[in-house]
Amino acid sequence: MTVTLLRRCLAVLAVVLLAVPVTPGVAGAEPAGATLTWTVQPASPSGPDGRRWIERTLDPGQAVTEYLAVRNFSDAAVVFSLKAADGYLTDKGRFNMLASDRPSVDGGTWIAVHDKVTVGAKATTVVPFTITVPKGAAPGDHPAGIAATITSAGGTVNVESRVGFRVMMRVTGTVTATLPVKDFSATYTPSWNPFSSGTIRVRYTVANDGNIWTAGKSRVTVAELFGLTGQDTTTDVEELLPGGTRTVESRIGGVWALGHLRTTVEVTPSMLGGDLAGADIRRTSATVTTWALPWSQLALALLLAALVLGIRTVRRQRRQRLALLLDRARDEGRASAVAAKHS
Repeated sequence: MTVTLLRRCLAVLAVVLLAVPVTPGVAGAEPAGATLTWTVQPASPSGPDGRRWIERTLDPGQAVTEYLAVRNFSDAAVVFSLKAADGYLTDKGRFNMLASDRPSVDGGTWIAVHDKVTVGAKATTVVPFTITVPKGAAPGDHPAGIAATITSAGGTVNVESRVGFRVMMRVTGTVTATLPVKDFSATYTPSWNPFSSGTIRVRYTVANDGNIWTAGKSRVTVAELFGLTGQDTTTDVEELLPGGTRTVESRIGGVWALGHLRTTVEVTPSMLGGDLAGADIRRTSATVTTWALPWSQLALALLLAALVLGIRTVRRQRRQRLALLLDRARDEGRASAVAAKHS
């Protein structure tokens, strides 16, 4: 009875503990257990203007004023920190901005905004910020991000949560879009079915060595029989910021192992944002050579040759055996004739 009562008490205690919400503290935010949600958008002085991010083409030394709108969806006023930082693309191609503990050295340093803003419950506040381009700024794109952040105290570690958008700043001057190919490799995988072709797998790195925000399209061509036949495929190259890299993989089917395979990748960049007029768009390419031997076809040929040789050998042995039997029969016939003659 005592054991049963103890188990029931522990079960009730567990249910009570699970029913109690555990909520980390929110800096300058809401009562414990409340949910804090907010958005940050580009805006005009009167409110959000529908833009997903801000794009500006500016001259060196130019200063402009832009606006952002912070919208607080929670039931209490919240104090947000406003921060700007250099922007970059993650390995998955998503835009992000440097963490607070990493100093900005480029476009993030061009943005000046209030350190904090208080936004009322279910309210929206528009905040101006200034972009000032240094006089010696290099032509091309200088991406940055701007966000409204809060800090949650989770035990001994503070967690910063932020919501923001990208600010794409292009400095006037000569702009270049080029995506050279690096670390290019091609591997041929044959089909073990001698009547089926194989596959070329290519892997390469595309680097944005230009000075503008760029995407592109790559075309991979496999030339067989020293260029007499070939296969090709195209692949989209996702957006890259200046200095960024991305690994691309492609597969080309229908390739026969005919010895010398020449694989070429050609990348054509396409500039994103801004005016294309005067842009230097450079197409790049790279080539590797792969030797592929038709092992399955050779194995089939050897098998057929062995089969033909085996059939010929069996037939020859049969002819020899038949000839031997005939000779033996003739000899026996002669012997029988001689014996009958002398009897």
